[in-house]
Amino acid sequence: MPHDPARIAETQAWFIKAANDLRAAEHLLGARPPLLGDTVFHCQQAVEKSLKGFLAWYDIPFRKTHSLEEIGEQCLRIDPTLKALVDRTAHFAEYAWKFRHETTAIGILRLAGVTNIAAALRRNAAHPQEALALVGITPPSPG
Repeated sequence: MPHDPARIAETQAWFIKAANDLRAAEHLLGARPPLLGDTVFHCQQAVEKSLKGFLAWYDIPFRKTHSLEEIGEQCLRIDPTLKALVDRTAHFAEYAWKFRHETTAIGILRLAGVTNIAAALRRNAAHPQEALALVGITPPSPG
C-alpha cells in the first residue's frame, strides 16, 4: 500500500527544517567569535523538528510546544527504542527560549547554576571557552 503523499510531504518538511537548523548551528558555531546562544537554540530546534517529523510520519497530532519531554513521550509510545535519545535531549527545551531573552554568556552561566554572574563574567571574559564547556560544546580549532 503506497504512503499518503500529504503525509510524506509534511514529514519531509519537518526534516528539511531540522536539517536547516543543524546547518545554521554549524555556521553560527564557526563564527569568530562563535554565536553560542543562537547555536544552542538551533540545536534545540533541530531536535524538536526531528521529533515532530517522526510524529507526522505516524500521523500523530501534537500541540504547539517546545517541550522535548512532551514530544519525546509521544514518540516513545510509537517506538520505545528511542528512549535513550529522548532522555539525552529532553533538557534541550530550555534552549528554545533561554538564549532568546538574555545575553548568551549570562544564559549559559545561569544554566550552569552560577549565582554570582558578575564575577563569572569577569572570569570568563579572558577565557570564553569555559562558558562553552559549561554546556558541553567544544569550539572548533582555529584554522
